[in-house]
Amino acid sequence: MKRKTAGRGWVIFAVLLNAFFGILFVVVARSEAQQAEAARKVLQRTAAPYPELARSMALQGIVKLDVLVLPDGTVKEAQIKGGHPVLAQAAINSVRRLKWEASAHESHETVEIKFLPE
Repeated sequence: MKRKTAGRGWVIFAVLLNAFFGILFVVVARSEAQQAEAARKVLQRTAAPYPELARSMALQGIVKLDVLVLPDGTVKEAQIKGGHPVLAQAAINSVRRLKWEASAHESHETVEIKFLPE
């Protein structure tokens, strides 16, 4: 009896492992497709103003944002994904002024804004 139970355990393990890799493949394929769709070019860019508080602290760094761009190329919303909080609002203000190329659909774009003291 123990031998049948052990064999059944391996079968269950194999089925679960197969399901896991099947789901992983679908998620990776979907992610790559979304990234391919989201390759819109920036048409109009302005330099991000360096915040005075950051300047006084000699603070530098990169702020990473996820930007939702409307079909007409304007920014609908921007969310901070990483970076120093002192630099975050200046990064959002800068990204809101970007103008992207037009598209048939909204898209999510990843943007990195670099802040370096002058």
